[in-house]
Amino acid sequence: MKLAIIGAGWAGMAAAVKATEAGHHVTVFEATQSLGGRARALANSPTQVLPNGSPMPLDNGQHILIGAYTETLQLMRQVGVSPQTALLALPMTLQFPDGLGLRFTAWPTPLDALGGILHARGWSAADKWSLLRVALGWKAKKFNCADTLSVAELCQYLTPRIKAELIEPLCVSALNTVPEQASAQVFLRVMQDALFGVPGGSRLLLPRVDLSALFPDAAAQWLQQRGALLQLGQRVASLQLQGQQWRVQTELFDAVILATSAPHAAKIIGASTQGAPPSVTEKMQYWAHAAGALQHEAIATVYAWAPQATLPLAMLALRSSAQHPAQFVFDRGQLGGPPGLLAFVVSAAQGERATLQAQVLAQAQAQLGLSLQPIQTVVEKRATFACTPGLQRPPAAIAPGLLACGDYVAGPYPATLEGAVRSGCAAVSLLDANTALALSVKIQA
Repeated sequence: MKLAIIGAGWAGMAAAVKATEAGHHVTVFEATQSLGGRARALANSPTQVLPNGSPMPLDNGQHILIGAYTETLQLMRQVGVSPQTALLALPMTLQFPDGLGLRFTAWPTPLDALGGILHARGWSAADKWSLLRVALGWKAKKFNCADTLSVAELCQYLTPRIKAELIEPLCVSALNTVPEQASAQVFLRVMQDALFGVPGGSRLLLPRVDLSALFPDAAAQWLQQRGALLQLGQRVASLQLQGQQWRVQTELFDAVILATSAPHAAKIIGASTQGAPPSVTEKMQYWAHAAGALQHEAIATVYAWAPQATLPLAMLALRSSAQHPAQFVFDRGQLGGPPGLLAFVVSAAQGERATLQAQVLAQAQAQLGLSLQPIQTVVEKRATFACTPGLQRPPAAIAPGLLACGDYVAGPYPATLEGAVRSGCAAVSLLDANTALALSVKIQA
């Protein structure tokens, strides 16, 4: 098939790799001049130099992976990226600067979690027992709950310390939504995969290279070596159905996979109904409404520097509040970056860039004892969809020969790199399944 993929983020590039592997002729359209979407390296500029003259490659946000990201890790290997080299593997840790908190042991899965709970510093016996009791209840129910339940409601019987030092940071980092508004069912799926999905599923995998090099750039090279086309700087505003094909820009394609953000995808579909039969128009309008109705959350990353700034671990949890909003800090010097460069992450961020930056610098002084110089603050205002209880996410199938992928498309995962990659792979599988079904029907006829 001649296949167009619109968008070169992680979902789009995953779909392109899978489709090319399946034998399709792929063209990727990307509106910008860079790959990776909301997980990419920032474009190089003369200002990306630290005060001491060191080069300062930055990403548009600090991301992490975990061992349960099996599809992402497999695709990285397929396009020539070695996870062992590109990622720093650590036990799951939610330790704070004072050494208190949770750190999983090196025991086999799922005993690593049990060991971490039993040895957690600063947690009382009552704290640990409440967590073990509730977690065993989740497992007994096969990590299922009512779709209408929030994470806060799911965890109501945990002690205040466990809620503050474990549930809240896990929830905002995985779902980018505060526990009072976050989907308990999606949260449980993440917990199930991390704790019981695969051996080592809970391990933290911290990028040692920039996010573009971690997958999108290598995927682009892999695709071009196999004849796929990448059209950068090509913004697609609408599609046109012509017979059994779709026109994208000036070309006709047998099928199209939309891999843009939800708002942009909704605009494209809304502008593409003209000329389509009523049955197709109705499906497209339904899909555009579902995608356009999604609410979004921001993520802010504050990069700051001091000559001697180091952390005891490559990643530390922080005690967040309205005045100290960052939940995590990363030592980029331990991740292949210049010494002294730290990245503070504010999930579900609210407020203006300058305010967030000032609050994070004050938090660094209060909790880390560091006086830091701000380098750059990046705010992705639509970083993720708000993963709320009972949320109706748009399906992958839009109309005949027209599908969507992205971390917001219907599925069990929140807006993560793994969610994006899996959706891209799933869109290609659905396309191939529909093609095989149509061919079977035609042969029988």
